[in-house]
Amino acid sequence: MSKEKVYRLLHECPDGYVSGQELSRRLGVSRAAVWKAIDSLRRDGYGIDARTGLGYRLTSVPDALSEREIQRCLSAGTVCSSLRCFEEIDSTNSYLKREALSGAPHGTVAAANCQSAGRGRMTRSFQSPPGKGVYLSVLLRPRLSPNDLMGVTGMTAVAVCSAVERVSGIRPGIKWTNDLVLNGKKICGILTEMAIESETGMTQSLVIGAGVNVSHTPEDFGPEVSKMATSLAQEGCPVSRAALAAAMIEELYRLSGALGGDISAWVDAYRRDCVNLGKTVQLLWTDHRTEAVAEDIDDQFGLIVRLPDGSKTTVRTGEVSVRGLYGYVE
Repeated sequence: MSKEKVYRLLHECPDGYVSGQELSRRLGVSRAAVWKAIDSLRRDGYGIDARTGLGYRLTSVPDALSEREIQRCLSAGTVCSSLRCFEEIDSTNSYLKREALSGAPHGTVAAANCQSAGRGRMTRSFQSPPGKGVYLSVLLRPRLSPNDLMGVTGMTAVAVCSAVERVSGIRPGIKWTNDLVLNGKKICGILTEMAIESETGMTQSLVIGAGVNVSHTPEDFGPEVSKMATSLAQEGCPVSRAALAAAMIEELYRLSGALGGDISAWVDAYRRDCVNLGKTVQLLWTDHRTEAVAEDIDDQFGLIVRLPDGSKTTVRTGEVSVRGLYGYVE
């Protein structure tokens, strides 16, 4: 625990040195304990300068998805009392689904530096190499019927767009239904999973997961995936992964507060961000494909399309995938 306290004191004085004697006095520990805490922080990747007669100064922090750094980046007033960070895990969504069965509370967050079995929609895999992205899920327990949560995937896309914009200054677009894109390439995938109580038919748990590509290079994706995927760094928007994770937590908590209420503002934001509207797209069903013009988003984030015969229909997540005619988006 003294390591965390030493870190906080050094962080509170970023432009000056704090003597070992002062750290020892304020924390009520020995100088040897202070030195051990400094050494442990250095092994965690923190840059700490030591000067005789001056003391210690924090010079750099690692780009790490650690509880320490994410908590530090949360806004004042945001309480995330159950934040669990992993160097590697199979999937943050899978982990929280297991924890939900064990009684984990509403608002529990799981973040990972790497996923060995990251998952996307329609059982697709999601590449999650170490040290490159933010792989994060939140467990919610809304006492609502599944019908009241039909729009949660679209709301999540808006929430993650807002989080990316907060830390990078750039707002991504949304490719229907739940992929975030920059310059026509995917930077984020979203997966929402729900468990229903058999007796009441009410939602028992809702796990919302998102993986954002932060510092990936084309080589991290492989030749096929790199044609449709990119990262914030590749698009000239380098960000702190801890800061992005904190912004995602806050935006997903804000989403939680909106569930079951008026979501028209979320639909309006999605409609504004959706890159498909006004364009001809391919509707990819399991056994065939159809061209259509994407015209609008309905009040539950369904995509309203005009078919070649002039008729209109609404397609929903889980039924069909949407692609551009000449690439991932276009």
